[in-house]
Amino acid sequence: MENVILIIHLILALSLIGVVLLQRSEGGGLGMGGGGGGGGVMSGRAAATALGKVTWGLAIAFISTSITLTVLAAANSDGGSVLDRITDTPARTSTSDAPAGEDLLPPDIGNAPLVPQVAD
Repeated sequence: MENVILIIHLILALSLIGVVLLQRSEGGGLGMGGGGGGGGVMSGRAAATALGKVTWGLAIAFISTSITLTVLAAANSDGGSVLDRITDTPARTSTSDAPAGEDLLPPDIGNAPLVPQVAD
């Protein structure tokens, strides 16, 4: 069920992007020249109104699928925090695998300088 809603959500997102890109820019930034183009059946104002309604419909459907996916994800969650999972694991108390503290220190050689040894 969640996958179906996710696919619908992605289709809505792509459709919304496409419809927004089809709309005429009223500021003249990326729009076609001054008079528009095409000269189709609908006038410029009617096409803008229709695309506006389609945009609103897609936006409402997109928000609805977003909320639905959020509710489904919350219902399927464990209800705990990630930090709770970290503290639930018991600490390792056996030191059989870990080296002892004195094994981590360099050997005691007194005050002699450390000189690298050259292999013969």
